[in-house]
Amino acid sequence: MLGLPPRLLTNLADLNITDPTPIQSQAIPHALNGRDVMGLAQTGTGKTAAFGLPIVTTIMRDQTRPGPKQVHGLILAPTRELAKQIVDNLRAYAANTPVKIGLVTGGNSINGQINRLAKGTDLLVATPGRLIDLMEQKAVRLDATRFLVLDEADQMLDLGFIHALRQIARVLPKERQTMLFSATMPKQMAEIASAYLTDPVRIEVTPPGKPVERIEQSVHFVEQKAKTPLLVHHLDLHRTEAALVFARTKHGAEKLKRHLEDKGFAAGSIHGNKSQGQRDRALKAFREGELTVLVATDVAARGIDIPSVRYVYNYDLPNVADNYVHRIGRTARAGRDGTAIAYCSAEEMGEFKAIVKVMGREIAVASGEAWEPVKPAGRGNGRGRGGRPGGGGHGAKHGGGHKPAHAKPAAAKGRPRRQRRAKAA
Repeated sequence: MLGLPPRLLTNLADLNITDPTPIQSQAIPHALNGRDVMGLAQTGTGKTAAFGLPIVTTIMRDQTRPGPKQVHGLILAPTRELAKQIVDNLRAYAANTPVKIGLVTGGNSINGQINRLAKGTDLLVATPGRLIDLMEQKAVRLDATRFLVLDEADQMLDLGFIHALRQIARVLPKERQTMLFSATMPKQMAEIASAYLTDPVRIEVTPPGKPVERIEQSVHFVEQKAKTPLLVHHLDLHRTEAALVFARTKHGAEKLKRHLEDKGFAAGSIHGNKSQGQRDRALKAFREGELTVLVATDVAARGIDIPSVRYVYNYDLPNVADNYVHRIGRTARAGRDGTAIAYCSAEEMGEFKAIVKVMGREIAVASGEAWEPVKPAGRGNGRGRGGRPGGGGHGAKHGGGHKPAHAKPAAAKGRPRRQRRAKAA
């Protein structure tokens, strides 16, 4: 299949992977031929195998062992969770082969990572910040690196890793194979592609910004203070099914998790204030069904690969519209169906419109009516972003076809106050 060696095909069969996904069937042959690849595909479509299998195959055939501190293949990921997910998949694909796969991320002992890197690594998965720490300590050498993969490159831009990428690129050999994979294609990606890739094959499986069709999406236009009871109501409808809830801030995520626990839900949280050990334990408990609700910030959105996730709730809409696509991509994985429910307050109407524009499609309204923009009055600064909607209480069931109540707007004493943007993650 696709020119892969028998050992890898046996491993894939043991993992019940027998038919390649579209991104795999298109990318793997080009990658095996040494071409640079730019792959645009949604999360959950098998991108890790699309870049990982050809690299493992080439390393197996070459049989050249890395020298001390050397790395033959480098895969950069924006978050610890995603990096660990990639490593887990690659080690399963490469089981019973001599290919040595390593992981370096923040939140773990750097001394242990230095010791492991000292022996040389065939394929290293890393987050940019920790890799630069190791480079500065001269614990890793990239002068013999023949493969570079930038996974979820768009989120690397969102998280401000562009300068780190440039610093890493300066020490890589010019003669190398580079692959870039992303779910969306922001304008700055063209700069990344031209700087890192040479005459790449462009493979576009799903149009950038378009969620997989198996996800049923809806939005509730609801006041901020009514979001929590609405979420509790929705979660009550499927207490035994896995649900992922996205909040904008670390404090908000933790507060919401505690409230859900008080309501009797088996809930956990992952965000930037949690140690790596705490995040790993929460993900493990969620994966194994000990937790049925996981509250997260965008920092961990792309590292959650749990096929059992049936529901994704956007409790707060993301500041970056593309992140909505990545959030809802946590459901409908491995060929399953999924449901994505968004709550939009008056202050978030701008974010909602940006999401609709990025996706190029409308989102079904489950309750309430779109918030009306507030017109500036007198000498105001004109920064108001939304007015009152036509209602939509938290008793409406998702997808129930219920008509929103038409409530009269309250007499305005001024524009709604904009929510203060707390530092996310």
